[in-house]
Amino acid sequence: MLRPLALGAALGALSCFATPATAQTIYPLDRAEILAGSKFDLKVEFPDAPAAAATKVTINGEDAAKVLGKPAAFTEKEDGANHSAYWIRDAVLAKPGRYTIEAAAGDRKASVTWEVFDTAGGGKAKNVILFIGDGLTTAHRTAARILSKGLVEGRYGGDLAMDDMPHMALVSTSGTDSVVTDSANSMSAYTTGHKSCVNALGVYCSASKDNLAHPKAETISELVKRSRGMAVGVVTNTEIEDATPAGMVAHTRRRADYDNIVDMFYTVKPEVILGGGSPHFLPKSTPGSKRADDVDYIKKFEDAGYKFVTSKSELAAANGAPKLLGLFNTGNIDGALDRFFLKKGTVAKFPDQPDLTDQVRAALDVLSKNDKGFVLMVESGRIDKYSHSLDWERAVYDTIMLDNAIKVAKDFAAKRDDTLIVVVADHAHPVSIIGTYDDDRPGQRLRDKLGVYQDSKVPNYPAPNPDGYPEKVDVSRRLAFMFGSYPDYCDTGHPYMDGENVPAVRGTGNDYVANEAYCNFPGAARRAGNLPGSAPQGVHSADDVVLTASGPGAELFRGRIDNTRVFRNMVTALGLTPANGE
Repeated sequence: MLRPLALGAALGALSCFATPATAQTIYPLDRAEILAGSKFDLKVEFPDAPAAAATKVTINGEDAAKVLGKPAAFTEKEDGANHSAYWIRDAVLAKPGRYTIEAAAGDRKASVTWEVFDTAGGGKAKNVILFIGDGLTTAHRTAARILSKGLVEGRYGGDLAMDDMPHMALVSTSGTDSVVTDSANSMSAYTTGHKSCVNALGVYCSASKDNLAHPKAETISELVKRSRGMAVGVVTNTEIEDATPAGMVAHTRRRADYDNIVDMFYTVKPEVILGGGSPHFLPKSTPGSKRADDVDYIKKFEDAGYKFVTSKSELAAANGAPKLLGLFNTGNIDGALDRFFLKKGTVAKFPDQPDLTDQVRAALDVLSKNDKGFVLMVESGRIDKYSHSLDWERAVYDTIMLDNAIKVAKDFAAKRDDTLIVVVADHAHPVSIIGTYDDDRPGQRLRDKLGVYQDSKVPNYPAPNPDGYPEKVDVSRRLAFMFGSYPDYCDTGHPYMDGENVPAVRGTGNDYVANEAYCNFPGAARRAGNLPGSAPQGVHSADDVVLTASGPGAELFRGRIDNTRVFRNMVTALGLTPANGE
């Protein structure tokens, strides 16, 4: 055992090893993997604001501007801060290999190494369909299988569509700045192949003050359109500007930058854009708009040849449209449990919202007409949102909905041999099934109703309907689906029949306290939160997430991979070679 002084020295050495003091910061960061021919911004930040003449940036020992064939821009005291910035925007490295980038200012030097890769050996897929179960964990998948397939004597009545795929991997999701990620930078890893930081989309997080002025990495949407003329689809049941769908097109340090994200959708122009979030498409002068300007983006998209639809009926009637913009709610589209059964949320206001399966069918109808292929991203985003609010039944019904949409895609792919399907979460939630609650167990407290091990009897949800949903969720014996992170709240052990759970509300100060509306429920348990008092709901976890895949290129997914490898495997399956495709 180390003595205290020796232990302190050892920890100090480890700390220095983990976070070395460097003179400069270079973007892309060390160990970046860059697709040959893709575009990215090279930025170097020099502390203490040296003049350009006192600095030097090289790639494999040669002047960086010469290697990249573009002039560098240099700014002393960028944004008035005490650093200088060296930029080469829209840089391209066409030749695969290992590149060492060095930046020097006087006697201070820093270096990073990049791997520039090609897609040799790929090119087996014409299309890619990427399904994102936002926040989807193994517990969500297990609960969805129990509810939709049944469980008898330890055996399920069938597999989910996402289960029945031949290739699997574990995906690690941490970002550049944190162990636990959010949906923005985790989605960016899938769409750019570059890791980033919390709240960032398609950029590295530098010292720039302007959210739109950080070093960019080209997204897969931009790549496939620029290099091959492929079609792109973005489908979600959240606001279309939310982090996961925005990750297909956006370059901003701030994921909440909805006005600019709408503009980025317009710049990239995916052929299919379906989700909620209409207020940021409406000019400021329109009632209900949330824009800060008077640009009418619905009109702009219509003028660009898009068919605009606002309901399930209009979506079905748009069959044959060359391009689709569908905005079906002012906020997020209501989840399956509310739309089909409980009629809560905004269902009364928006009674004709499409299901994720409706959106996927419409998207495939449009995208499959492009003879050069397509990339389609489909998100079931409310799995995450309902998990934040500790509302597992709603999250699991949306997991079943996601699985139904995957079945639509698999049926499409089964008629051809050219479509890679990938199903993955962007991050995890700390959730698990530990038994069942049984109202018939003796005792009054919630914990008295909990059966574990041999007492965790199979729940008595009714047999599912043809779409896989049990038509009753508030049964007497239910899954005990537990959350590992939570604010102060009152746990009823029952589904929230009157609307999505609101576990905590703001107290007298800045902290959140238990929502007393649930505390008088018979047997409710008051839980002392394990999160900081400023947290009103559950948070993400750093657990690896499960990826399943089928189709040409699916064999690339195996073992444990970083989230950036999902991008690399998708572009390899497509055989993208932007350097040769311009």
